[in-house]
Amino acid sequence: MSLDRRLQLLLDEERYERVAAAAREQRISVAAVIRDAIDQSLAPVHRRRGAAARSILSASQMEVPPGDGLLGELETLRGGGA
Repeated sequence: MSLDRRLQLLLDEERYERVAAAAREQRISVAAVIRDAIDQSLAPVHRRRGAAARSILSASQMEVPPGDGLLGELETLRGGGA
């Protein structure tokens, strides 16, 4: 990936020290730590959607009433049924 955008970022001392400590630990630059943090917290849409799909597909089964019972339950929840 080509790095072609420059960003100026102002940090307070405490944040800078955390980033610098992580850079020293990982033996990478401060800029690389910040790029990694961006990649982790702002995942591309397709990765977020994939994670959501995996979560839905791995959810445990739940009991649902038959179709007519389900419609009645929804009506009750909406305030339209008895």
